[in-house]
Amino acid sequence: MTLITRRSILMAGTATAGALLVPAAVGTATAAPKASGSRITVGSGETYEVAATTRVSRLTVAEGGTLTAPEGYLLSLTVDGVETGQLLTVTGGTLTLIQPGTYQGDVVLTVAEANEVTYETLTFPFRQALYVGSDGVDRDRSVLTAVLGGRVTDALARNVSITSTGECFNGVFVQDGTYTLQRPTLSFTGNGRCDFAGYGAAVVGDGAATTLVVEDGEITTKGVVRTAVIANGGANVVVKNTTIQTRNGTLPADYQATVETPYMQSVPWMLGLDGNVRATNLVGAGSKATYLNSTVLSETWGALSVEGGSGLKLTAVNSRIGNTGAYGYGTYAIGDATVRVLGCRFEVGSYATIIAGPAAVVHYGDSTKEAVAALNTELALGLSAAELKALPARNTVVNSGHFGYMFFGAGRLTLDGGTVVNSERATFLNKGQQTAIAVDGSQGARLDPGDGIVLQMIELDDPGPVSVDGKMLNVGVYTEPTDDPAKDSSFDVTAAHATDGAATFTSIELEGDFYNGMRTGKNMVLTFEDSTVRGVISASRTKHRVTTIDASNFQELGIVTNTVQPAVNNGVVVTLGSGSAWTVTGTSHLTSLTVAADAAVSAPRGRTLTATVDGTATTLAPGATYTGAITLTVA
Repeated sequence: MTLITRRSILMAGTATAGALLVPAAVGTATAAPKASGSRITVGSGETYEVAATTRVSRLTVAEGGTLTAPEGYLLSLTVDGVETGQLLTVTGGTLTLIQPGTYQGDVVLTVAEANEVTYETLTFPFRQALYVGSDGVDRDRSVLTAVLGGRVTDALARNVSITSTGECFNGVFVQDGTYTLQRPTLSFTGNGRCDFAGYGAAVVGDGAATTLVVEDGEITTKGVVRTAVIANGGANVVVKNTTIQTRNGTLPADYQATVETPYMQSVPWMLGLDGNVRATNLVGAGSKATYLNSTVLSETWGALSVEGGSGLKLTAVNSRIGNTGAYGYGTYAIGDATVRVLGCRFEVGSYATIIAGPAAVVHYGDSTKEAVAALNTELALGLSAAELKALPARNTVVNSGHFGYMFFGAGRLTLDGGTVVNSERATFLNKGQQTAIAVDGSQGARLDPGDGIVLQMIELDDPGPVSVDGKMLNVGVYTEPTDDPAKDSSFDVTAAHATDGAATFTSIELEGDFYNGMRTGKNMVLTFEDSTVRGVISASRTKHRVTTIDASNFQELGIVTNTVQPAVNNGVVVTLGSGSAWTVTGTSHLTSLTVAADAAVSAPRGRTLTATVDGTATTLAPGATYTGAITLTVA
C-alpha cells in the first residue's frame, strides 16, 4: 500500500480569518504492489486503503475491488476538479463507495475527516467540498480539490464552482459558523439520500450559531433528494439574487415509497403530487431561511419546503417561485412554522401553499419598505440601508395549475395587499381542517378560481400509509363512500366552533361558490365585512370523479363535484357584516345567517329570491339572524 504524507492546505502564515485558502498539495503514488508510477490499480477482490490524500493520473478499480480510507476518515474522488464515481452501496443505506471503472486525468483521492450527521435512527457520513466551522474553513474535513476557481477564505468563498456527478456529496456545509458565498456556481448531478439531514445537498447551513449568506449565485441539481439549499438546527440562511433549479432523478428500482423520514426519497403521493426532489428544505428548531430577489424552481414536489421542527421561519421577498413540471407546490407549512411571501411571483403546478398544521401561520402580501425593514430586523438578514432602498415594493401574484391553497392540517392564512391568486380550481381547498383564513381586499387583493369555487371543504381523502412488514409504505387506497353520513346529534350545525373551517373576507368583491362537503362534524363559517359576494354558499354532498384513488391516479385527489343539500353534520354559518351584499345565484342550504343592518341578500337582476327557515317561508330582513335549516332558492 502506498503511503502519502498529507500537507496542509493553508498557505504558510495565513491561518487566520480572511486568509486565502488553496487546494491541498498532495503527493503522487509511488511504486507499490497496487500502485505503479502515477497510477493505482485495484483488482477484483482486493481492498486498497488510501492512507492520505493522493494524486495520480489514472485510477482503475475492477469489479469487486474496494477503495477505503482509514477509520474515522472518508474517501472522495475528484477527476479534473469534479467529484465523481461514488454511489450508495444499498438503497436506503448511508455508505458510498467508489465504483468500478477507469478514471483518468487529474485524479485526486482525498482523505478527509469524517463529518457524521445523525438524523433520527441513522448516521450519515457527510463528504463536502467545503466544510466551515466556527473558526472558518476546516481543511481536514473539506475536499478542496472540488472547489475550482475564485477565492476561498475563512470568511467567504467568491466566484468558486463546485461540480459533483457522484452520489451523496455536499457542496458547502456550514456548522456553527458565519460564512458568505459570493457568486458561486454549484452543479450537482446524481442522487442524494436524505433531505431531512441534508445528505447530498448543494448547500447546508446547520446549527444555531450559523449565519450563511448566498448571493448572486447559481445552483442547479438533478437527482433524487439532491436538494439545493437546506437550513437546519437553528441556522439562519439568507439567499439573495440567486437562481436555484432542481430536477427529478431516477429512484432506485427497489425503492419503496414511504413516509418514514429517514428513508423518504419521494413526495407522498397522498398530497396529490409526484416527484423526488424539492429545491429547498427548512428543518430543525428555530431555523430560518430567507430568499430575496431570487428564483427558486423545482421540477415537481416543492420549491420552498418546511419539514418538522419548531419555531421555523420561511420567507420569500420579491422572488420567483414555482415548478417547471405539472405538479408541485410553492411553499409548505407544517408544525408551528411561519411562512411569509411578499412581492413574489408564483407559477406552481398544484398549490401555492400546502398548510399541514397544526399551528402553521402563512401570509401572502406586498413587499412594502416597512414590511421588509421589519423582516430585516426580525430575521437578522443583514441588509444594508442601500439594499433596503433598492428593493422595489411589489404585490404577490399566484398562478396555479390546480388549487390555490390546500389545508392538509390546521393553520392560519392571510392574504392582503395587492395579492392576486389565479387558480384552475378552488382558491381554498380545506380537507376537513380547522382554519382561519383572512382575505383583505382593501389594497386590491383578488381571487380568481377558474372553476368558480372560492372555498371547497371536503373530508380528508388521504388514505394514509400502510404498515407492510414493519414499514410505513405509501400503498394506501382511497375509496369513495357510498353511504349517507349518519347524523351526529351532539354536533351543533348552527354555531361557530373553534375547530371549524372559518374564513373572513374584508373589503373585497368575490365571485364564486362556497361548499361544505364534510360528512363529519365541521362547519364552514364565513364572515363578510364591507364585501360583495356573488355565488352559491351551501352544504353539499361531494363526489370524486373516480371511486378509488391510489398512486396511479393521485391527481384525482381533491377534485370533487358538489350536489347542494341540507346540512347533516356540515353546517354553513354565514355573517354578512356591515356594508356587505350577497347575490345568490343558485340554491343554497345554510344553518345560520346573520344580516347586518346595512347588509343585503338578493337574487341576480331579473330573478326572484325565496327563503325558507325550517320549511317556513321567510322574508330576510336586515339586522336579523336566522338559524335552522335555511334554504335560499332563485327563480
